[in-house]
Amino acid sequence: MFGNDISIDLGTSTMLVYIRGKGIILNEPTVIAVNTETNEVVGVGRKALEMLGRTPPYIKAVRPLRDGVISNYTLTQAMIRGLMRKVMNRVSGRPRIMMCVPSGITDVEQRAVIESARDVGARDIYIIEEPVAAALGAGCDISKPRGTMVIDIGGGTTDIAVMSLGGVVCSRSIKIAGDEFTEEIIRYMRREMNLHIGPRTAEDLKCTVGCVIQRDKEIVSEAKGLSAITGIPKSVMVSSNDIYNIFDELVYNIIERAREVLEETPPELHADIIQDGIVLTGGGSLIYGLDKRISEELGVECVPAENIVECVVKGSGIALDKIDTVKDPTQVYHKKAYIHQ
Repeated sequence: MFGNDISIDLGTSTMLVYIRGKGIILNEPTVIAVNTETNEVVGVGRKALEMLGRTPPYIKAVRPLRDGVISNYTLTQAMIRGLMRKVMNRVSGRPRIMMCVPSGITDVEQRAVIESARDVGARDIYIIEEPVAAALGAGCDISKPRGTMVIDIGGGTTDIAVMSLGGVVCSRSIKIAGDEFTEEIIRYMRREMNLHIGPRTAEDLKCTVGCVIQRDKEIVSEAKGLSAITGIPKSVMVSSNDIYNIFDELVYNIIERAREVLEETPPELHADIIQDGIVLTGGGSLIYGLDKRISEELGVECVPAENIVECVVKGSGIALDKIDTVKDPTQVYHKKAYIHQ
């Protein structure tokens, strides 16, 4: 990979940018704040995240990506442009960019991602599927005739795939991931605690007391919000023992899609998966006990990857590095690619 080549994991909740030799040089929330009266961008990334849910009516702080794809093209372009300004002073010339996308992305959604990358001045643009990038970033050698299974749980999508000989054998992409777990906490607090809380508070609860199996030691955290009964501010204590079972339906859906992928996998690859285990990646998989639930339900060991959040962006960098060594760069560890000269 040349010094000005970069890989981007444009996630629903976070954007990561990786330069080989320099590591991850950008890790910012995918949030943008806009003044609706002047159409002026007020902030992007962390600055905009601090405004989320705390702005006057004329300032709108939003996440322009939903379920792993672009929901507002104009705001996404403005957000990427703002975040990339922080990156471009670290590279020279027009960079080649490798973009990560969910395995079930449509052509229209893929085109929107490509146009966003082109807008920041990319020389060439390549597309790689997230589970493939996740496998590479987790240190798996998917170029061999050996089955490798990855479950990548991000913010907006969960991608499940079995790979062999550098390609995807079978896969599933579902719009259930970390954001849905956060939304489930918001619904639970409103239903059981009569408390309205925002997404940032729910995210904090997910990280501190969230779990999908009962913890050996109970953890309690304070949540502050608006009482649904009195309409005034209120705080309550939330226990991990209270909420560990509220995610059952979400976990069930992820496991069932993984079971479908295993059923479609050729029998010759099952032995490899049983021996190596299922690789778990993505920030959404950090919720306590998820790896154990998957292992128990599928009967296959589920192994969380090292640097679990960074696997996708690092893996896309590895794939981009290999483009110069093959005759057809559109066949490097991904079935969908686009090159803009």
